[in-house]
Amino acid sequence: MRIYAISNIKGGVGKTTTAVNLAYLSAAAGAATLLWDLDSQGGATYALCGEPHEHASAKKLLAGKRELPELVLATGFPGLDLLPADFSYRNFAVHLAARRHPTERLLKMSRSLREIYAALFLDCPAGISLLSENVLRAADVVIVPLVPTPLSLRMLRQLLEFIAREGWSDLLLLPFFSMVDRRRALHQQLITSARAEFPQMLATEVPNWSEIERMSVRRAPLVASAPRSPAALIYQQLWREIRTRIGESDGERTSLRMRAVLKELPPGPP
Repeated sequence: MRIYAISNIKGGVGKTTTAVNLAYLSAAAGAATLLWDLDSQGGATYALCGEPHEHASAKKLLAGKRELPELVLATGFPGLDLLPADFSYRNFAVHLAARRHPTERLLKMSRSLREIYAALFLDCPAGISLLSENVLRAADVVIVPLVPTPLSLRMLRQLLEFIAREGWSDLLLLPFFSMVDRRRALHQQLITSARAEFPQMLATEVPNWSEIERMSVRRAPLVASAPRSPAALIYQQLWREIRTRIGESDGERTSLRMRAVLKELPPGPP
């Protein structure tokens, strides 16, 4: 199971819209997919017409009184399930702090899902907390929507520095620009400078369109309700680019492992 975290310290950057559409595309491609709404506001739960589960409190989950698979809901979209948010998630970090090895709890909890799903998407709340660190430790891929502002780029620098300090060299970080308005000179300038500074930035940009905002009215992924619309095509392009980057990253890791193995082999016969 591959774990995708859609995360940003800042709120209001399109995390939930990204998570819902990418999770749908993953399922539509044939991968058994689960979207876990970790945000106590429950945006992804609402977008997929889910309802909070009365037994899904963060405290019960972390205490082992509930297992994740028993809280899963079907979304009505083939191959896509939902772990709905709960308002108690606002205290997730508090309950994590009370457990042993608190930074590894989310990864351990996800193990019960590995034989069921090929992909797990985490729609993460804004901010920096113990939950954020859990997400980074658990994820294979972190997808970071960025509004083209100086504060967003500052946040990205901080995130990269934190990952480097922790030594998570195998974590694939994929930032992309969201809510872009190319008519604004500041957006154009910041995007150009950011692409020079951060070579891992994805090429796909999600515009600041009202069509995308209306997803919360339709309560369905854009790529399901209007698959041929310009907005849906952009998310399809974003997903293709992410999958390509993952393939390249997997190839690099395999090559590094092979080189390490070859170095350890004894020399062959003369």
